[in-house]
Amino acid sequence: VKDDDSGTDHFNIEKSGTQLQRCERHGGVNSSLPDTFQTSHLLFYERFKAYQDYMLGDCKPSEVKAFTADYLEKVVEPCDWLALWSTDVFDVLVEVHDVDFKDLKACVRLVLPLQCDTRGCELTEEAMKSLLEATQDKVPLQKLHVVYERSGDFDQTALALEHLRFFYEQIWRQWDEEDEDDDFDYFVRCVEPRLRLYYDILEDRVPAGLVAEYQSLLENCSQCFQQFSVLRSSLSTDSDSELDNVSMVEGLKLYDQLETYKRKLHIIENPLLRYVLGYKGNARQQCAQSRGPRGSGIKVVHVVTASCSTIQLQSLLSDRLLPLCSFEDTEIQFHRDLVSAVDLCHQGDVVIVLPGVYCVSSSILLPDSITIEGFGLPDEVVIEKKNKGDSFVESTGVDVRLSNIKFIQHDAIEGILCVRQGALNMENCVLQCETTGVIVRTSAHLTMNMCDLYGSKGAGVEIYPGSVCRLVGNGIHHCKDGILIKDFADEMDAMPSITMDNNVIHNNEGYGVIVVKPNNGEQHRVPLGGIEGRSSSESESELCLLPSRFLHPRGIRAVPDLDHQIFVSIQGNQFRRNGMGDFGTFFY
Repeated sequence: VKDDDSGTDHFNIEKSGTQLQRCERHGGVNSSLPDTFQTSHLLFYERFKAYQDYMLGDCKPSEVKAFTADYLEKVVEPCDWLALWSTDVFDVLVEVHDVDFKDLKACVRLVLPLQCDTRGCELTEEAMKSLLEATQDKVPLQKLHVVYERSGDFDQTALALEHLRFFYEQIWRQWDEEDEDDDFDYFVRCVEPRLRLYYDILEDRVPAGLVAEYQSLLENCSQCFQQFSVLRSSLSTDSDSELDNVSMVEGLKLYDQLETYKRKLHIIENPLLRYVLGYKGNARQQCAQSRGPRGSGIKVVHVVTASCSTIQLQSLLSDRLLPLCSFEDTEIQFHRDLVSAVDLCHQGDVVIVLPGVYCVSSSILLPDSITIEGFGLPDEVVIEKKNKGDSFVESTGVDVRLSNIKFIQHDAIEGILCVRQGALNMENCVLQCETTGVIVRTSAHLTMNMCDLYGSKGAGVEIYPGSVCRLVGNGIHHCKDGILIKDFADEMDAMPSITMDNNVIHNNEGYGVIVVKPNNGEQHRVPLGGIEGRSSSESESELCLLPSRFLHPRGIRAVPDLDHQIFVSIQGNQFRRNGMGDFGTFFY
C-alpha cells in the first residue's frame, strides 16, 4: 500500500513482495476445509492507517457505510474467489461470483461436494441450499474469510474484509448513525479512541475491573437501544391516544437512559477522561463484604512472618502481643503471607507484619475495621505486588489503620491504594508507585500522616468529590502531578473537604496541586501560581479564603461552576521544583 494519499484512488496497490501468512485451521480430524489468510493479528498502526487514510477518512457517522462501500469497491476482487462463510454454527466453503458493495454483501454459491464444519448440529447440502435461497444467495462480506492462496492475488481482498469485520465487531455501535450531532469527524471522535482502547485492553493496560464495566455498559446500552428503537417504531405520529402518550413518556425515559450509557462509554473510551474520572472497581472488589465481629466475641492478633529469630519473638511478645492479648477473649494466629491473614480477619482484629519482603499476587481487600502494622521501620517491612491487575490495596472498612509498612508496585496498571468507602488512617508508610498513587473515592475518608509517596505516573493523591482528605507531614514527589482534586460533582455529591498541613510536595513533573473541572468538553490547562510579588505562604492563605477560586499570575481567576466549592485548608506546606508550578486548573 502506498503512503501517498494525494490522489482519489485510495488503494492503488503495487505488489511489494510482502504477503499475508497462512492461518492453519484446526477443525478436527475429519475437517476438509482449506486454510484462510492470517489477518487477525494486525498491529494498531496498521488498522489506524487503514481506517484513517483509506476506509473512513473524515466522514460523518451517516456517511460511514458509503465510504466503506467505496473503499471495498477499490480493493476487493469482484468475483471468482473462494471463502469460508463463518457463523457461530457452521463454516462452509463458498465461491463468490459477485459483490454488492452498496449493501456490503457477496453473492455466493456452495462449492460441491459440500465442505462444511458444524458446531452442535448437522447440516446437509439441501439445508445449506435452502438457507442460501432464503438469503437470496447473499452473505454479509464480514462473514467471509478468504481462502489462502500463495500467489498474493487475493491478499488485499482478505485484508479489506478483515478491516470491515473488525470495524463492525469492535468499533461500530448501532447508535452511532443516530447521533443528533452528525456534523463531526467520525474517525477522530469515535474510531481512534475505541481502537486505542481495544489495543490497551489487549496489551493489559486497562484494569480488569474497568474492562468488565465497559463490556457490561456496552451490553446494557445495546439492550436499551433495541428497546428504544422498538418503542419508537410503534408510535404513531398523528395519534393522541392515551396509550401513545404513555409510550412517549416511556420512550423519553429510555432515551435518557441511553444517553447516560453513551456518556459513560465515552468516558471509558477517551484515554484522558478514563484517567481523570476513573471507575468504581470490579465485581470482586464490590463483593468484598464486611464480616463484622466474630460470633464468639473473640478477637484475633494475626502475626505474619515466614520465620523469625528468638530475639524478634521475645521483642514481639513483650512490646505488642502481651499488651494486645491481656484479655481472655483474644487469641494469636500465625501466617506466612499478608493476604491469607487479611482474608481471615474480622472487625477489630490486628495484623502484625514482622520484618521481611512479602510478595503478593492479588489485591489486598480491607472490608473490615482492622489494624495492619509493621513491626519495625517501613524499609524493613516490605510488601511487593508484581503482577498486572487491579489496585494493590483496596480499603472499604469503616475504620482501617495502616502503619510502618512499605508498599512497592511492579508492572502495575492500577493505583497503589484506593479508599473506596469508609475511613483509612495511614501513618509512617512508604508507597513506591508504578501507575497512579493513592485514590480517595466519593464519600471516603483518608488520613495520611508522615508518609512518603513517589513514582506515580499519574497523581500522587487523587481526591474525588464528596471525600474527606487530611494530609499531614507527608512527602509527595517524583510523580506526574502531586495532588489531583476532582471537581466534577454530580448533583448528589458534595465537594471534597481537604486539609493539607506541613507536607513537602516537590520534584513532580506537572503541578504540585491541580484541580480538574468541567468546561463544556473543552480541554486546556491554565497555569496557576502565586500572585506576582507575593510569597508562597501568602498565595496559600488566599487559596484558603477563596475555596472556589484559584490564583492566577495576573490576579484572582474565578473558575466555572461557582455553585460548587472545594473546602481546602492549607498550612505550612512546601512546594519546590514542580515542573508546571504549584497550583493548576484543568478543564475537560
